[in-house]
Amino acid sequence: MAKRVLILNGPNLNLLGTREKSVYGSKSFAEIEATCKKTCADLGFVCDFRQSNHEGELVDWIQSARKTADAVIINPAAYSHTSVAIHDALRTLEMPIIEVHLSNIHQREAFRHHSYVSTVATGVICGLGAKGYTLAIQALADE
Repeated sequence: MAKRVLILNGPNLNLLGTREKSVYGSKSFAEIEATCKKTCADLGFVCDFRQSNHEGELVDWIQSARKTADAVIINPAAYSHTSVAIHDALRTLEMPIIEVHLSNIHQREAFRHHSYVSTVATGVICGLGAKGYTLAIQALADE
């Protein structure tokens, strides 16, 4: 059976390509989604790519991943720095979790230097732009 990869994206990521290009790059959200789906398909994975601006919806998706996914890649965006709820939901998973950030959160405002998600993630990729998603998917293939 193909590995099922759930890729979750937090608030404002639906605006990629149109907001703060100097921080987040010029690739659109749709372009990143297409790249992720192609990379997954090339590796024989099934890709479920989602985005929400709502914390509770992300928590619901994480909880459902216990039965519908074999690995989670998550760019929690601003929720990285604020959401104990997402942290707690991810802790319930017994599967690889890779946290991705387009920008290097450690070079940004001090409040972005801490991520609640990092403490439960198998690995963290930040500062490499949209390539971070591809690297996360490839890392899952190396397991």
